[in-house]
Amino acid sequence: MNYISGWFRRQFSNPQVVILSIVLLTIAGVIWLVGDTLAPLFAAIVIAYLLQGLVARLQRLGLPHLPSVIVAFVTFLLIFLFAALRILPTFVRQLTQLFQQTPAIVDAAKRLLLRLPEMYPNFITTQQVNDYVASLGAELVSAGQPLISYSVSSLVGFFTGVVYLILVPFLVFFLVRDKESILDWFVSFLPSERELTNRVWDEVNGQISNYVRGKVWEIFIVGAATFFVFTMMDVQYALFLSVLTGVSVLIPYVGAALVTVPVAAVGLFQWGLSGEFYTLLVAYGVIQALDGNLLAPLLFSEVVNLHPVAIITAILVFGGLWGVWGVFFAIPLATVINAVLGAWPKATADEAVTSEPELADGAAVEGG
Repeated sequence: MNYISGWFRRQFSNPQVVILSIVLLTIAGVIWLVGDTLAPLFAAIVIAYLLQGLVARLQRLGLPHLPSVIVAFVTFLLIFLFAALRILPTFVRQLTQLFQQTPAIVDAAKRLLLRLPEMYPNFITTQQVNDYVASLGAELVSAGQPLISYSVSSLVGFFTGVVYLILVPFLVFFLVRDKESILDWFVSFLPSERELTNRVWDEVNGQISNYVRGKVWEIFIVGAATFFVFTMMDVQYALFLSVLTGVSVLIPYVGAALVTVPVAAVGLFQWGLSGEFYTLLVAYGVIQALDGNLLAPLLFSEVVNLHPVAIITAILVFGGLWGVWGVFFAIPLATVINAVLGAWPKATADEAVTSEPELADGAAVEGG
């Protein structure tokens, strides 16, 4: 206990550490308590990070700040409207059709699985296959019940979504236009001696801004490439599967494995165990391999320098705390933690040596 109390005294006797700890605890408390309420603000901040790169590039070309903001914002609105009016309706229609055809897909999988007892009678029985298919069907029905109940009683949710769709663009515009004044307002509440906090903020701000822009480009490129390949192969629900594949890059390693299930299920239902089915799996595997080994390193390089074990741990921890949103923001949150650990003052050799006699003297006094 003396060692632990000595460590706390050494660390938190530094005002810089105290200020950084208060800032981090305040931000974490706000997210924990009112994170759901502030979801539109968080979404707007992510989009503002994305547009800030375009604004900076336009300013380097000689365009003043406000015109650069307007050009970037109009570009965002055009892309937003295109997605809302063209992509979203098709996505929802294909999702609905796929959900309606789920029983048929399960039956096709059952017919395929029933061939396994004939091929491997010593390892699997027909009863085991029937039990597994029955449990799978029950799981799918239970998973679909929230969607049905939500569609029945979603009037309030619909109006809330409309309000968010109106609020988010306004928030994006003001966050990009007034970025400096907003940051100055927040900084005015902090003490003037905050070098450690500034160092963490500079690293986190640079890493997350590059991460957001890189991820958006990665989602777009992977989704577009998948849509092109699936359309050329005449895959059913090509847009739905392409959007899933694009979004899956937000969850490293885990996302690609999860999306493999619907891709394989649709291919199996459409073609069975034929050459087209295996071609689909190979094409999907090639897209994921090119993304992981070529596109992602090209976009990010050393921007987010996290070990794969740290990334998977972050997904597990933050996914357990905040569900889907925790999974999506696991990498930025892990980046924040990594920046804090990197900037946290380390004990010097002299401090380590001088602390040992203190502990020894304390033990002697207690013994006396």
